[in-house]
Amino acid sequence: MRCVLVSSRLDLKYYLGPEISRIADRIEVVEHAADGAGDDVHLAIAWHPPDDAFTRYPNLRAVCSIGAGVDNIITCPSLKPHIDVIRVVDPGQAQMMSGFVAWHVIGHQRDFAGYRRQQREHLWQRRPQRSADGVPVGILGNGEIGRKVAADLVQLGFPVMCWSRTAKPGTGPVRGFHGAAGLAAMLERTEVLVNLLPLTPETRGILDRGVFTKMRRGGYLVQVGRGEHLVEADLLAAIDSGQLAGAALDVFATEPLPSAHPFWDHPNITVTPHDASDVSLRAVATTLVATADAIRAGVRPPHAIDRTRGY
Repeated sequence: MRCVLVSSRLDLKYYLGPEISRIADRIEVVEHAADGAGDDVHLAIAWHPPDDAFTRYPNLRAVCSIGAGVDNIITCPSLKPHIDVIRVVDPGQAQMMSGFVAWHVIGHQRDFAGYRRQQREHLWQRRPQRSADGVPVGILGNGEIGRKVAADLVQLGFPVMCWSRTAKPGTGPVRGFHGAAGLAAMLERTEVLVNLLPLTPETRGILDRGVFTKMRRGGYLVQVGRGEHLVEADLLAAIDSGQLAGAALDVFATEPLPSAHPFWDHPNITVTPHDASDVSLRAVATTLVATADAIRAGVRPPHAIDRTRGY
């Protein structure tokens, strides 16, 4: 089967490198060309495809993302409604994300930012200690990564809640919430809010003043979803008013974050360069092969998203 690499922001051939060679006996991988058609292309792998990317592939059956996120693919105007969009599921990515979130949750619980300030001042002074069971964590997103993050935080002793758009089965000690009423109910119990949502029209701008004011005063935000989830001015106002103690931000509406952006120098904001977690290249290649096998067998590929929901 022939697969085409389509991206406007990343050299996918260089990025995937040896993994393309590893699957060469199963899939012929070709690069997206600016001219000509591809009647024999049934599969694509993409990241931020150009608007007209898929017009020259009339027999395309599926498009694989190179990560768990697919918002940059499903918004492509040339993607026809019948084409499946496939996300990568990688347990290693979930583990990496969980460690990143735990680092920031514990940092808030133990006030590590306060110790960093004291170090700069050469001040030797113990700060009040808080038990994990007194710091409730609310997670926006109850998918595979959200469930891994929740389970690991429970093991560390934190009370954990998860919110999703629709009801999902409970997972042991993690309390589930759903819908608009459920979100409000979770937020009023939340001190640390972790965003792991996919980007959809419904979730764009969800991290706003209304959300922050419902949280416990002195709360904290860990933002690892998509940059467009956050209303930046509302976050700055919430921190400066004391409603939030601070935030850890890994994703931004504009990346790289502009050098003059106020987030860089805010004393209560931690900035990281979209590096909370990443899928392994082997997981990407494995997903590609599984998708090709499904197309050959005439069945829907595993991990195909519901395009009406956007995830």
